[in-house]
Amino acid sequence: MFRDLLARAMTTLPSQCGVCRAWPAQPVCEACVAQFAQPLPRCPTCALHVPGTAQTAPRSCGECLKSPPPLDACFAAVSYAYPWSGLIANYKFNGNPGASAFFATLMRSTPWIEPALDHGELLLPMPLSRQRLQGRGFNQALELARQLAPRKTDATLLLRTRDTPSQRPLTRTERQRNVAGAFALEPARAHRMRGRRVVLVDDVMTSGASVFAAARVLREAGAAHVTALVLARTDDPMAA
Repeated sequence: MFRDLLARAMTTLPSQCGVCRAWPAQPVCEACVAQFAQPLPRCPTCALHVPGTAQTAPRSCGECLKSPPPLDACFAAVSYAYPWSGLIANYKFNGNPGASAFFATLMRSTPWIEPALDHGELLLPMPLSRQRLQGRGFNQALELARQLAPRKTDATLLLRTRDTPSQRPLTRTERQRNVAGAFALEPARAHRMRGRRVVLVDDVMTSGASVFAAARVLREAGAAHVTALVLARTDDPMAA
């Protein structure tokens, strides 16, 4: 209860902007959001930034054309770059769950994310391993999902079955191998997936290996439509 009250206070009390330090402001002031969160043209199935303009029809990236991912759609609010990379790291690693409301609002303001939330029947946050959850104190993906659509969020249906080494030093193929078999559905309720429209929620997407691995589990269980919503997407999928 205390954490919920603290989170609510952090989104309502004035503070300095985390980017320009303007005072008073919400976690990031309107001017900085306008400057650093402009919509970008992105691949419709992995949200990678692609050439073009935000007003043009979405174009698939070369990797998705060559090997379509197990997603029907994928949307990202911002690129994982300055200033968002630092703000998200502070959110995740410095015990700052109160920023969830601001980041969820940023996601909702992104074209096509609101319709995806409306059409989705279940929101499943990407689960953390027990070790990482103990280290961080909260699951940032779960906090975002609860802010986006609390009544649709199910925190215990998609499970992380094992901890995995960091993806950072790995190649694309090694990243896929690293998370293979790392996700599963809670056995007694796996039948809930059949024929459903499911939305996966995560904070950062790099190569997409983890999100794709989770999406495959949902597909195998009979999900009719799988969308991924992420706060930030790396412009270079192997850079983080």
